[in-house]
Amino acid sequence: MRSVRFRAAGHSNIVGRHDTTLEITTERGVTRRGTCIVGICANQTLRNLDDEIKAMARNRNTKIVLKLSVDDMTEEVVGRGSIGLTYTDTTSMVARTSSFECGRTVLVQADKAASGLDRGFVDRLKRPDAVLDCELIYISG
Repeated sequence: MRSVRFRAAGHSNIVGRHDTTLEITTERGVTRRGTCIVGICANQTLRNLDDEIKAMARNRNTKIVLKLSVDDMTEEVVGRGSIGLTYTDTTSMVARTSSFECGRTVLVQADKAASGLDRGFVDRLKRPDAVLDCELIYISG
């Protein structure tokens, strides 16, 4: 098992209503059209993850858990790795309920997207001073 922790911030325009994706970005802002974005100003990118984690992500038997915490609430998004995960993006990481792969994809076959998060959790992320503690956990299968 390997893991990496990082942080992101909340924003008043976070809506968390997308049905197939959940995104965390390094960008400093978000519009209300970014319905999958749940955190901004992330201090970690996919490209900067180490080679061992990238290799684990390319294995379809690897279970990948994205653990998100704000205040006293925690949500987990559970998916898996896939051979096409390149982890080349320097801006965004996207959890997908589908099997679609691109440089921004952090995990596929997610058990939930942004719309599946507890609404109270999302409401807390709408505070500009909200701190989103994140952990990516890679479990070899």
